[in-house]
Amino acid sequence: MGGVEDDEPPSKRVKANSVELCSLSNNSSFSESINPLGGLMARPLPSQGKDDIVGSKGVIKRVEFVRIITEALYSLGFERSGAALEEESGIYLHSDAVNLFREQVLEGNWDGSVTTLQKISLLEENVKKSASFLILEQKFFELLENGKLMDALNTLRNEIAPLRINKKRMHELSNCLISPSQSLILGFANLGIETSNSRIKLLEELQKLLPPTIMIPERRLEHLVEQALTVQRDACYFHNSLDGSLSLYADHQCGKDQIPYRTTQVLQAHHDEVWYLQFSNTGKYLASSSSDNSAIIWEVHEDGQLSLKHTLTGHQKPVLMAAWGPDDRQLLTCGMEESVRRWDVQSGECLRIYEKAGLGSISCCWFPDGNKFFLGLTDKSTCLWDLDGKELDCWKGQRTTKISDIAVTKDGRTVISMCKESTIRLFDRDAKMEKSIEEEQTITSFSLSKDDNFLLVNLLNQEIHLWSIKDEPRLVTKYKGHRRSRFVIRSCFGGYEQAFIASGSEDSQVYIWHRATGNIIEALPGHSGAVNCVSWNPVNHHMLASASDDRTIRIWGVNSRVNNHLKRKDVQSNGVVARACCNGNSKI
Repeated sequence: MGGVEDDEPPSKRVKANSVELCSLSNNSSFSESINPLGGLMARPLPSQGKDDIVGSKGVIKRVEFVRIITEALYSLGFERSGAALEEESGIYLHSDAVNLFREQVLEGNWDGSVTTLQKISLLEENVKKSASFLILEQKFFELLENGKLMDALNTLRNEIAPLRINKKRMHELSNCLISPSQSLILGFANLGIETSNSRIKLLEELQKLLPPTIMIPERRLEHLVEQALTVQRDACYFHNSLDGSLSLYADHQCGKDQIPYRTTQVLQAHHDEVWYLQFSNTGKYLASSSSDNSAIIWEVHEDGQLSLKHTLTGHQKPVLMAAWGPDDRQLLTCGMEESVRRWDVQSGECLRIYEKAGLGSISCCWFPDGNKFFLGLTDKSTCLWDLDGKELDCWKGQRTTKISDIAVTKDGRTVISMCKESTIRLFDRDAKMEKSIEEEQTITSFSLSKDDNFLLVNLLNQEIHLWSIKDEPRLVTKYKGHRRSRFVIRSCFGGYEQAFIASGSEDSQVYIWHRATGNIIEALPGHSGAVNCVSWNPVNHHMLASASDDRTIRIWGVNSRVNNHLKRKDVQSNGVVARACCNGNSKI
């Protein structure tokens, strides 16, 4: 650029331009014309009066800063720019010894690289031994790959063994001489095909051993920038979008408009109180259940609008809840102390009715493989059934009969259920061991996080508690502000990386908290009756649904484009109602 040929050496181009600019610095009119980026952008980094410190805070060491920039240039493929920065600054990415060491490793000069390693200063003896072990191990495998068994044996005996470290690995290497297939197990098969790649990986492993002052970690600048963006994102109360919204050009700060805050649609197809709703795993459907003895499958369209897909009738009592199958092809609905029904989502057909003589169901939950499901029964038992209605397992507890949520982790190992009014049981089916969450208040419902590491527990005293259940159960955060006195109110995780908590409330509002801090972000008015349940779309982080005693479902969003129907006080779904009734022929 600027008339300088691109094929000139970097040092020549940089020095020529630098000298030329210096000679023109006294010509104010010309200097203004060649500075299109503005004054501050063309000035040297502030140094706080010290040559070894840069930046306004006085915490960045100049040498480290330049070396990291140089490493970034090389890692991005800008070889000449990296070399130019080293020459002009006089600050080099690596010492001569380290450069030689890297070259020797990539060339497979194992003896030379081990010798050079000993000459690199500031290395502790244990680091030198560990690095030498990795180098000689690579040498061993390449000799083995080339069929030089005796040379490999000599390397093992005379070079690796004297290091006297990692005896277990030594035994594994010895087995490779006896059984070459052991190399495959250790991840060193077919080295001849990708020798250069394996040496690059070796260099990466060596880099982890050596102090960063000697060999800067790969892509260190990228890592620091990612850290900075992550800190900004995590500190943003309202961040609720993909990380593509983050930019290096400005500090990140989202507004409240990233959180569902306005009603985009009101669904009015139930004829009585709506008790429960849940988005499907793919976010393409919404299931709702009501005290009108029905459940409804709603379809979520690309424009964010929902339409009625199927009305599911057949239950003789109010439908307490619904549960989506892992692949969203089937849905379970649980009548209040009666049967559980399994439905085909596409056709709306009732595939089977599940009942246990003399008992009623009060909850249900799919097993992760989609071939089994759990039932919570009125005799305080929890049973595992297959789709044909065969009972595979059953255990009893001291659970109350009116409240009986069930959840299972994605590996199918841990079953979470109510044990007592104030106790949740986490039962490890493989180890036959259990842990428990003990609350001081009566538990009304709970919800499992997407990563299976947290449990959201609703309590009688108008609090919601977040528990970590990854290891020993631990109370993390409390959420307050909503109202609950008589009814079961359900809450949920939601938003990008489930960074928010939402809940219904008896004061007819939907509450949203910042998960990490426990602070209320929004209290959304609109319903005219108690809000019993909320569900956050797992794919569209800007979509939230709420179910209310006012017989409606409200869809909340952030889209500024308002559906024409919303200009009226309420919006009614115009979807076609498709009824699917069970005739009882499949009852077991």
